[in-house]
Amino acid sequence: MGFKGWDRATLQVGGTGTVEAVAPILVSASRRTDIPAFYAEWFIERLRAGMVKWVNPFSGVPQYVSLTRARAVVFWTKNPRPLMPFLTELGQRGLGYYFQYTVNDYEAERLEPGVPPLEDRIRTFQELAQTIGKARVVWRYDPLMLAGGLPVDGLVDKVVRIGDRLHCHTEKLVIAFADIERYAKVRRRLRIFGKGCRELSPDEMRVFAEKLVAVTRPWSLPVTTCAEAMDLSDLGITPNKCIDDALLARLFPHDAELTRFLGPEQDRRSLRDKGQRKECGCIVSKDIGAYDTCPHLCRYCYANSSDQAVATMTARHFAAARA
Repeated sequence: MGFKGWDRATLQVGGTGTVEAVAPILVSASRRTDIPAFYAEWFIERLRAGMVKWVNPFSGVPQYVSLTRARAVVFWTKNPRPLMPFLTELGQRGLGYYFQYTVNDYEAERLEPGVPPLEDRIRTFQELAQTIGKARVVWRYDPLMLAGGLPVDGLVDKVVRIGDRLHCHTEKLVIAFADIERYAKVRRRLRIFGKGCRELSPDEMRVFAEKLVAVTRPWSLPVTTCAEAMDLSDLGITPNKCIDDALLARLFPHDAELTRFLGPEQDRRSLRDKGQRKECGCIVSKDIGAYDTCPHLCRYCYANSSDQAVATMTARHFAAARA
């Protein structure tokens, strides 16, 4: 039996009006934007209010999301620092959470113009792991791509230089190879940006993986892939679940409602999120982010259509917040 959808709830909105809302157990915040980096206060305010108004990016139809039944949140971020002052409140609310924390090194290539300096991101990662435990801070190097004449060996070196400082502060490294050809807007943006940005070929992916496994062996850190079709299991690199039932069950074993939702391990295949790519192993969650709202402005980002669109959307958001 597959996932049949989230329960429904009735919310009081705007004084006397009521609306029907979905009431998810798991929240993704967010594949579409960096909520911890740019919208931490908004997220906490919405959590206190018990609901989010979310707009379907394809149909434009608004949907209300009740947060009253949420038992866990997976945060996706390149800078969790603005959310860290609120972690105590999340714990007091009994809300489980963990971070998918991307730390790349594309400073020389200028592919991530809006992220903090690499040194700051590394220190934040270490501090976050020391605060909440390394099992709750998953390191991502995503996406893996070549630019500015960078060779495969150079890309391996970038990962290793970061990993030498982070491997003691996490339990897993997740890698993902860039999918430039999949997204027309990304192709156009990188063509304008220049610097020879490109995907790794299948042969280069294999070489990269072999070299990475060899040089990271002293870390004793599992290396996994995110939504990759290439099978690297013979190298010990296995597919990851970013919204991970096993990790949730291990981190929050005393949450009875979450445990009931996850069910027995042998039955969790039915929870797979069919709305994601076929290579994705994530279980279902409700994403509350919006496209065109991430000011990191990463040149490879599929979630932003243009810098101008981001400027427009973020200005609209913060104007509404001040109103």
